[in-house]
Amino acid sequence: MSTENEGTAVPPAPSAPPVPVDAPAAPAPQGPYGQDAQGQAAHGEGASGGAGHPGGSSSAPDPSWPPPPPPATPSHGDGGAGSSYGDGGAGYGAGGWGSSYQQPAPKPGRGRSGLVVAILAAALVAGGLGGGLGYTLAKNNDETSGSTTVSASTSGGDLKRDPGTVAGVAAKALPSTVTIEAESNSGEGGTGTGFVFDKQGHIVTNNHVVAGAVDGGKLTATFPSGKKYDAEVVGHAQGYDVAVIKLKNAPSDLKPLTLGDSDKVAVGDATIAIGAPFGLSDTVTTGIISAKNRPVASSDGSGSQASYMSALQTDASINPGNSGGPLLDAQGNVIGINSAIQSTGNGGFGTGQSGSIGLGFAIPINQAEYVAQELIKTGKPVYAKIGASVSLDDSSDGAQITDQGAGGAAPVEPGGPAAKAGLKPGDVITKLDDRVIDSGPTLIGEIWTHKPGDKVTITYERGGKQQTVDVTLGSRTGDN
Repeated sequence: MSTENEGTAVPPAPSAPPVPVDAPAAPAPQGPYGQDAQGQAAHGEGASGGAGHPGGSSSAPDPSWPPPPPPATPSHGDGGAGSSYGDGGAGYGAGGWGSSYQQPAPKPGRGRSGLVVAILAAALVAGGLGGGLGYTLAKNNDETSGSTTVSASTSGGDLKRDPGTVAGVAAKALPSTVTIEAESNSGEGGTGTGFVFDKQGHIVTNNHVVAGAVDGGKLTATFPSGKKYDAEVVGHAQGYDVAVIKLKNAPSDLKPLTLGDSDKVAVGDATIAIGAPFGLSDTVTTGIISAKNRPVASSDGSGSQASYMSALQTDASINPGNSGGPLLDAQGNVIGINSAIQSTGNGGFGTGQSGSIGLGFAIPINQAEYVAQELIKTGKPVYAKIGASVSLDDSSDGAQITDQGAGGAAPVEPGGPAAKAGLKPGDVITKLDDRVIDSGPTLIGEIWTHKPGDKVTITYERGGKQQTVDVTLGSRTGDN
């Protein structure tokens, strides 16, 4: 799964298609049931042309429009390679998943934002021109034909939207979301989202949104009202992909969003996502919960270590810039933090930055809340661990404890939880409680949904025999 990579240039808009020249067409011979001789629907909803072209047109299409799409090269990355620790040590990321094309490195600064503004301005001008022509034609028609045009009232009245509607939820939640701009010492920056966690000015977001500004960079948070505040990083957890920032000179009227219970979410529940996709602040999209407990290992493409989660999957549109924003239920409660998307093998229109294809992933809020509280309290993340190194190789058989740990360390930590439970190198863990474990990343993601001190039941195979054992999870502080 691919986390949103900020800063890739927006592709130029395609030129307008050539005007087709009408040509008389010979009537197609009709087959049975309203089909032509090739078996295609002759007219109506079933008629279609080539890919992306409506059927039933009497105009001869210009073969030069549209231009052929760039070839897509499907790719499946793994977000991490080598061995990892079941105690939270993660493998190093292999880059953003699924992007086969690499955009040339952008120049420092905000060139992309300017291009976005230019494209939007052009679109708005075009839209305004079309509206003006339409009004003129309608006006002239009224004067010549004597017809009457009834216009809608411009007052709007006092509309009240029920709390349970999408508009009602959005109206309540938007004032508690912010668009985050993070800039590193080198001047490179990106845009993400966050939401108000408490009245003291703490904002929860993704680690990969603010990572560039951790060491002396610049952070700002802008509310939908336009009020902008400088901010600083309180703590960040790379493995969880969670971070907490704090507003400087925070206002006294902050309204934290209500946190829901992600354990009680069901597949099919309605979802609402808020964020700044491609820099478009305060964007609201909707969908449903498509799946739960989805194992996701993600990387932001910077070569940093991968993050692991047992994610909520949603089809609500999530794009670069939505990172860190809230995923809400139908009542407006936060059930997750939007963090990653599955992208296609090509960004589309020749770019390396992909958009939503309906496969978005969010960190469950029950996990994120615990992480945020630890970051506010100590500034450092605390991870649950079993104290064993597991392979990150693709597998459907389970998570195998490796023969050697990272850096020459013991594969099973002496005196650690796994050692106390009798686990050994070569054991293949297939279940954690009632969750099926099919790989090392899945095991890590499931362990990190728990807190240190939790007792779990591990099912494993050794020498072709299945065994179970209870393990009390240990703890590890920090990302190193």
